[in-house]
Amino acid sequence: MSGLRISITGVLALSAVTACGATSDKPGAAAAKSSNEFNADSAMSYIKQQVAFGPRIPGSAASTKTGDWIVARLKKTADTVVEQRWTHTLANGKTIPMRNIFARFKPNAKDRVLYVTHWDTRPVADSDPDPANRTKPFDGANDGASGVALQLAVADALKKLPPNTGVDLLFVDGEDWGTFTPDVDVLIGASYFAQHLPNADYKPLFGVLWDMIGDADLNIYQEENSARAAPEVVQKVWGLAKDMGYEKYFIPEAKEAITDDHVPLIKAGLRIIDVIDIDYPAHHTLGDTIDKVSAKSMKIVGDVAVALLR
Repeated sequence: MSGLRISITGVLALSAVTACGATSDKPGAAAAKSSNEFNADSAMSYIKQQVAFGPRIPGSAASTKTGDWIVARLKKTADTVVEQRWTHTLANGKTIPMRNIFARFKPNAKDRVLYVTHWDTRPVADSDPDPANRTKPFDGANDGASGVALQLAVADALKKLPPNTGVDLLFVDGEDWGTFTPDVDVLIGASYFAQHLPNADYKPLFGVLWDMIGDADLNIYQEENSARAAPEVVQKVWGLAKDMGYEKYFIPEAKEAITDDHVPLIKAGLRIIDVIDIDYPAHHTLGDTIDKVSAKSMKIVGDVAVALLR
């Protein structure tokens, strides 16, 4: 996931979204159409598979195996799968291999929606409470694997019932490699994609970045960069979540700006927002393990992700 957290003084509440209140966990009418489409059990199995490969650090054997596995899964569901491979030169002059994976449904459709997630894991658990662990890699069950699992499960749903519009699923590499204070050697794959778009006039109707969305204690606030750059997309997502009975988890308040993969895409002119549960105690620690992720959270966010495409 993402690194830098900048606290915002005060709390923004978007005018088109009402204040947060207690809601039922039962999905409403909007969810009924897609509640059977997103398979949370499959999503959990995809998380487990990634963790089994090991930390997905760029250049590692686990990264190669995971990337190959993601491509193989997508070739069973998407209409086309394209890879962007390049060598990134780090600030210290060393190089690392990078690999973005781009799956498309209805690739010839003009109207498109873009979903994004990162599939790498941070090389070190530099936020671990134990200093002895801060040079060790970690599982990344939520930070990395949950977003990948969500998009793979969305792809499964789109295979069974194709979307009416074009859908692009982007899996970016190198989000979490370097340092976020300052921003050095981070958001590598998203930055590369922003500079190498599928075509010169690539302008999806909207886009969503899914990051750290499997937290068993799910609390997704509106991200400040998103609220500023694409408020109508934020309203669309949080409004739909409310209609689906998920307002308890999609909290209609914007309170932090987060450096994440949506930032270079916003700068490239794409109207994309970040859906992220940043308040994750195991963030960048050895504690980011499969027991911190729940099928319930995957189901909640997955239902919203699929419903947005219907």
